[in-house]
Amino acid sequence: MSTISALGLILLILMVIIGGRQGWIAFWSLLLNFAFLFLAVALVAMHFPPLAITVITGVIILAVTIFMGRNELRITVNAYYASLIVFAIILLLIIPVEHLARVQGFGLEDTDALEGMSLQIGLSFQSMTVVVTSLSSLGAIAEAAMSIAAGMGTLIEGEPTIDSHHLFVRGLAIGRQIMGTALNTLFFGFFGGFLALFIWFAGLNYSFGTIMNDKIFVNELLIVLISFIGVLLSVPVTAWMIAFRRHYEKHVNN
Repeated sequence: MSTISALGLILLILMVIIGGRQGWIAFWSLLLNFAFLFLAVALVAMHFPPLAITVITGVIILAVTIFMGRNELRITVNAYYASLIVFAIILLLIIPVEHLARVQGFGLEDTDALEGMSLQIGLSFQSMTVVVTSLSSLGAIAEAAMSIAAGMGTLIEGEPTIDSHHLFVRGLAIGRQIMGTALNTLFFGFFGGFLALFIWFAGLNYSFGTIMNDKIFVNELLIVLISFIGVLLSVPVTAWMIAFRRHYEKHVNN
């Protein structure tokens, strides 16, 4: 048994022991998301439109992540709609940002790894950068939307008579509580993943200006910043979505 297979088995056992049936479902959602990502890569490599593949894959991955992550339909539907809105906003932001940043392709640090390989693959590296940045932000968006939706769902159960305005305000308060943890998770994930690159920068005596203009560093930093923005947008959008649907349901019932 390989190391990856052993770790995957340990992950499955722990998810089932701790999460029970929901842990088993979450494990399968992880495998499904991996399959959809692999399919997206294959379709882009077959020269299907990268932007269209990004949108379709993003919608599917958000649905799998959210609806297989919790059983309560009221919470998951609100979180899903909010995630779609944030994903659309983020996608509209990513396209011009990646165009202006000019970080597509490979950096000087990739020279040794690419030696002897052809870069004439017939794909737009800028489009590929948009695909990578968009799909990288999905997990942060879904997690933030689900956390806020679950918190507001518990609030509604505890205070059934709460009005839409106060519900929205309380939703923002819930979002502020989870915001710090979500942002720190993204930051340390970025820092840990690029620790070797930072050590390389230090060993080669890169100046601060050189680091801030390095293509690899800037590209990864943009992904983290876009994910930050996605988390921040998820707070008001999810709170508004739930408050709006709450107001609409009360209006219909009356």
